[in-house]
Amino acid sequence: MERPDYKGRGASAQPANRFTDNVLTPDPEYLEWQFQSGESMAPETVVLEDGTRTIISKNSSPDIEFDRSLNPYRGCEHGCSYCYARPTHEFLGFSAGLDFETQIVAKPESAALLRDELSKKSWKKHHLVMSGVTDPYQPIEKELEITRSILRVLAEFRQPVEVITKNHLIVRDLDFLRELAEFDAVRVRISITTLDAELANILEPRASTPSRRLEAVRKLSEAGVPVGVNMSPCIPGLNDHELPEVLAQAAASGALWGHFIPLRLPGRVVDVFTDWLDRHRPNHKAKILRLVRELRGGKLNQSEFHARFQGQGEVAKRLRQLYQLGLRRAGLPAEPPGLSAESFRVPGPEQLELF
Repeated sequence: MERPDYKGRGASAQPANRFTDNVLTPDPEYLEWQFQSGESMAPETVVLEDGTRTIISKNSSPDIEFDRSLNPYRGCEHGCSYCYARPTHEFLGFSAGLDFETQIVAKPESAALLRDELSKKSWKKHHLVMSGVTDPYQPIEKELEITRSILRVLAEFRQPVEVITKNHLIVRDLDFLRELAEFDAVRVRISITTLDAELANILEPRASTPSRRLEAVRKLSEAGVPVGVNMSPCIPGLNDHELPEVLAQAAASGALWGHFIPLRLPGRVVDVFTDWLDRHRPNHKAKILRLVRELRGGKLNQSEFHARFQGQGEVAKRLRQLYQLGLRRAGLPAEPPGLSAESFRVPGPEQLELF
């Protein structure tokens, strides 16, 4: 029986959680009836509350340029089939498949926790990244406004932050982003994986369209907020040929730098992505996976530091050459502007009243 393809979801199944032997197997006769009758069991999004008492995460990986991050959400409704963060949901007892994009864990106390952290004498003015794992502007943010509340606190303290997203919703918060930009305390990376709206619709089903992401680049740039573009992931055999044009259109929209990362398929992401290929690109599946293996030393993934973000062999070399060509043609540097903590402060009562 053909597997149901749930509209608006990147995954169609629940790969087994690596930390448990319990696997839910639906009744095949019921699934057959559902598929033939056209009835939908498309899972709805459920928002759960995270009662965590900390909000800033520390990172010690030698190949990541930041050492502090904050994530308002766990799981991501964007549903990107390739998302490297899917396995993080397994630590919560969920699957990296449909659970990752339907069981969203929100942290409503984020702003208060962040204010407490930044007020401590032990805070060393680290630069922060939001988010290091899932998108801070995924659809539920429009309703919950947790990311906005965090930006309010960051603006109060003039705390340097880099924001990474693929959602146009970020322009809602131009007020706080402009304020941080006045003190060289913010930069934004917009992820644009493809310019093909049809491909984006199935690859990243609940993220903003490519044109809306470019519009976000333009609006951020016009507001004086430093903005760059990530083409991440760059998938050989699927979207790699678009790399120079993505950089060109990003530059034309006001981007100040460009970046790319080859496809990563850690853990159960392999299962989700290969299933996606079966459903949406069956005729290209063999070629794409062959190129990924060439990129990853004969495997579908590399977990070693540095290698995981670069790949190896001729495929990796070709991608880097394409990237460098795209940067030159677009007139973009590879490095973003720096962030400054010179204006950081712990606001007093009078300053807080302004907010």
